[in-house]
Amino acid sequence: MPPNRIKRYQGRHALVDGIPYIMPVSARNSPALMAGFTCDWEKANALLPGNEIHALRLPNGKATLLITVINYLDTSIGKYIEYSIAIGCTHGPKPAPRILNAMMLKTYGTGQYILDLPVSSEVSVKGGKGIWGMPKHKANLDFKVTEDRVTSQYEKDGQFAFRIEIERPKSASLKLKVGATNYCRFRNMLMASYIYFDTKAGVNLFGKAKGKLFIGDHPNVSFLRDIDINPDPYFTLFMPKANGILDDHFDCWFMTYDEPQTEMPEGLESIYNLGLSEDWLPDPSITDFEKYKI
Repeated sequence: MPPNRIKRYQGRHALVDGIPYIMPVSARNSPALMAGFTCDWEKANALLPGNEIHALRLPNGKATLLITVINYLDTSIGKYIEYSIAIGCTHGPKPAPRILNAMMLKTYGTGQYILDLPVSSEVSVKGGKGIWGMPKHKANLDFKVTEDRVTSQYEKDGQFAFRIEIERPKSASLKLKVGATNYCRFRNMLMASYIYFDTKAGVNLFGKAKGKLFIGDHPNVSFLRDIDINPDPYFTLFMPKANGILDDHFDCWFMTYDEPQTEMPEGLESIYNLGLSEDWLPDPSITDFEKYKI
């Protein structure tokens, strides 16, 4: 549940990096999809930088690729789509035990490490990256809902990158009050941000979960084709009107490595000149994505 301090500053105003917020930082009535796919643990773990985070182990010994797309319709910084591509992870000196990592979330710092996070607007990049360290960048995105499917496509610089399709659950009556931890790397620090959802969802599990994944050749995502992803999701979720709060509190730690580092990853130079534009790029238009099906 959100901390009590969030309730105390309800309706107050904040101005951070030139971005005005009405507190808390929240989203209302925004449709969202989520899907989980198993993949090879060793290969997924190798994608995570530093010594402090480790790929989460499912009971079958596999890792999990988590895709979350939210079509934010009502926020302090306008409308935008956020497209999260992540690996389920734990935080600590060594990988957490199977099963316990899903039961003792705080003990093992269970969450997701975000590999890529395209969004629709510049102001979302400025706030998400500059404040919370999220690896946001602007891209061509869409979010489409029909009677039987929910789909979202991601393109960058005229190149197909990613597409997710899920079969829409028949009902969205499951009440969800959940919190999640998002880990990212920025300025070569491990950043942890916290989000809380209070909404209703439709969920399909295992054999009932139907979905398709398409991964293109764009360098932001092409490496995911090499982690042995199971093409059949083990869960799919759809929230027709998600309500969420992003905590203004975050944690960060220096990332450590076994060897001296010679190259600095993305830092403050990537956000200092960004503005507050809410304009979107054109919708994705590439239609020959079937060849990229996993």
